[in-house]
This record gives sequence, C-alpha cells and structure tokens, in this order.
Amino acid sequence: MDKQILYKYAPMIIVCLAVLFQYNLFVTPERLEQTHREILTEVAQVYITKSEFGNMKDQIMDINKKVDKIYDTLINERSLDGVN
Repeated sequence: MDKQILYKYAPMIIVCLAVLFQYNLFVTPERLEQTHREILTEVAQVYITKSEFGNMKDQIMDINKKVDKIYDTLINERSLDGVN
C-alpha cells in the first residue's frame, strides 16, 4: 500500500472511528450481557409463563363450574318454592 494513499485517507478514517466510538456503535460482551439481563428481568415482571397461564386457566374453569353448580342449585330451589 502506498503511503501517500494512507496519508490522504487517514484523517477521514480517524473521524469515522471517532464517530463510531463516540456513539457507542460497538457493543462489548459485558454491555450485551447486562442488557440481556435487564430485558429478562423486565419480561419476568410483565409477563407470565405458559405453565402459570395453564394453571390460571384451570383455576378459572373450576371457578366457572362451581358458579354453574351454585346457579343450578338456586334455580332448583326457586322452582321447588314455586317461584318462577
């Protein structure tokens, strides 16, 4: 490589590298790991897991069955008392 070409483009290369480092366009593994942990923490606080959702769904179904039984019992009691 000719030194004249290197001298000609060296200031532009230095400016480009300075901009890249100034705006943190290079990610270090430590920073990436820290961001990953922050995302996992935020997701764990906001969302539930699939197994927790399944458990909640089962509980809601049980509650619905119990409410239906109570409703049927009340209807039967009213019909036995002669109230429509």
